[in-house]
Amino acid sequence: MMESDLRQFAKKRFGQNFLKSDAIIRQIVQAMPDDNLRVAEIGPGLGDLTKELVRVRNVTAFEVDKRLCEHLRNTLGLSLKSGGLRLECGDVLERWGESSLLDESYHLVANLPYYIATNIILKALKDPNCQSILVMVQKEVAVKFSADTGEKAFSALSVLAQTSGKATLCFEVEAEAFVPPPKVTSAVLLIEKTSSEDNESFESLLRVAFQQPRKKLSKNLMTVFPKDKVAKLFEGLDLDPNLRPHEAETSIYHHLYNALKKDILDGQQSKQRKKRTKPQ
Repeated sequence: MMESDLRQFAKKRFGQNFLKSDAIIRQIVQAMPDDNLRVAEIGPGLGDLTKELVRVRNVTAFEVDKRLCEHLRNTLGLSLKSGGLRLECGDVLERWGESSLLDESYHLVANLPYYIATNIILKALKDPNCQSILVMVQKEVAVKFSADTGEKAFSALSVLAQTSGKATLCFEVEAEAFVPPPKVTSAVLLIEKTSSEDNESFESLLRVAFQQPRKKLSKNLMTVFPKDKVAKLFEGLDLDPNLRPHEAETSIYHHLYNALKKDILDGQQSKQRKKRTKPQ
């Protein structure tokens, strides 16, 4: 398909940027974990990456664009007939729901639209059937997930990734590798999972801790939790009161959560009660 034809397929509302570089596609396939688990591909688009994936794995592809679903049925008909490829047309987030995306262990591989990338990665981290996440995303997002303690990009996303496994920024991808080219640099992110965490209370703590990333961690926490309790907690954990959020290791956040968990849960229950009693 000519580049001009590729462009007419792209829809802004779906955040579509089609990967056209065969070299990058090969690099993505080579970065996958070495086993025989099924691959879940989100947003196969025109199927260029899908064609390479079905050469080495069984694939379930999720595509929201009806035009592209028809295109994939036409171009990947043999793979669909053989069973090596399953095609699910519709919104993957609706398909995901509260359960696992697939009813078996799988690896997630995707060239994600930037507007849903973070949400998709967070859902995959919580999905017990998802064993790894290999995704093309905006470089800024990949940096946040893969940052180490002490780096300025270290964030709540970094903590969540480290809680579930190991995150690596594999390589960058320039805009010229796509049609149409995005306005930002992309990167391929790999998260190799060792566990699946779904803890809304812990995420609430991280939102408070990183609400003002350049301020002291203790000051951020004191905006929600009792000041004397936070001060004693820092003293008990032998933490520098001037510690910034990006300077605290992931294990520290779990210690803080365990100590403040009751306060978080009480606060969440109080909000729920207020919602239930609020006049309609």
